[in-house]
Amino acid sequence: MSNKVLVLAETREGSLRNVSFEAIAAGKKIGDEVVAVLIGESVAGVANELIAYGADRVVTVEHPHLKTYTSDGFGQAFMAVIDQEQPGALVFGHTALGKDLSPKIASKLQSGLISDVTEIEGEGDDAVFIRPIYSGKAFEKVKIKDGVVFITIRPNNIAPLAKDASRSGDVSSVSVDITNLRTIIKEVVRKASEGVDLSEAKVVVAGGRGVKSEEGFGPLKELADLLGGAVGASRGACDADYCDYSLQIGQTGKVVTPDLYIAAGISGAIQHLAGMSNSKVIVAINKDPEANIFKVADYGIVGDLFEVIPMLIQEFKALKVNA
Repeated sequence: MSNKVLVLAETREGSLRNVSFEAIAAGKKIGDEVVAVLIGESVAGVANELIAYGADRVVTVEHPHLKTYTSDGFGQAFMAVIDQEQPGALVFGHTALGKDLSPKIASKLQSGLISDVTEIEGEGDDAVFIRPIYSGKAFEKVKIKDGVVFITIRPNNIAPLAKDASRSGDVSSVSVDITNLRTIIKEVVRKASEGVDLSEAKVVVAGGRGVKSEEGFGPLKELADLLGGAVGASRGACDADYCDYSLQIGQTGKVVTPDLYIAAGISGAIQHLAGMSNSKVIVAINKDPEANIFKVADYGIVGDLFEVIPMLIQEFKALKVNA
């Protein structure tokens, strides 16, 4: 196969998402030349940052119809780059955008797709891709023997290369006439909370039904802000209207793998565990010592979250002051 790897770089509000750098690192394990692809209305300004994180070249596709993501527009743009570059491998982030666009591109290429990769063993033609199955209860190893290698990687699992501003690489553009769009985005109404992106956060403080109310999420947000993290929730908390569904973590919500996951008032239903059980360190806070969440937790606190969370906030504030 070709040693060239195309990596889809994602931006949000003009800034590159961290999963873009992780995808470059994954691409380096697969092939010799990694070409990052930037798609948007005006995105060329961040191209050099991709090179600093290891991309050998960057190809940009800019068009007014690419200001906001649509599968039609981005699909046309990315296929134009594929036609020009003829890669042997493709790497996307396993994000909302990546999960939507990757199967469409795979269908056009008549290629297989390995989704939600969390680890890559070996390199080049010997690369083996590891992904969770059965809601994270098992893992499978997949090897591509023929055709295009196409994977999506789960955020926060493959470490990006060290940033080196001295790296150099070519930045070029591809002109594409984006036509026959079936969807045009006129307005974007954001419900997601401001601050750290939940899917890429290194620290997540999540609340369940035990939070009891929308106001109950206040201390959790304070703790998350203090730790530079993001707030998440179980489906039960979302169903009870304690918070927006954009915060939902689980089988039918977001999958997160932070360095630290604090579960407050979450019982630990299997559907929720599917979205967070691969977190590096899990701390569970629950009044019920038999709660299922304790089975996956590295550290457990049996107690009232409304007493424990304020104590944690106080202790972390004291550590910051004394640091």
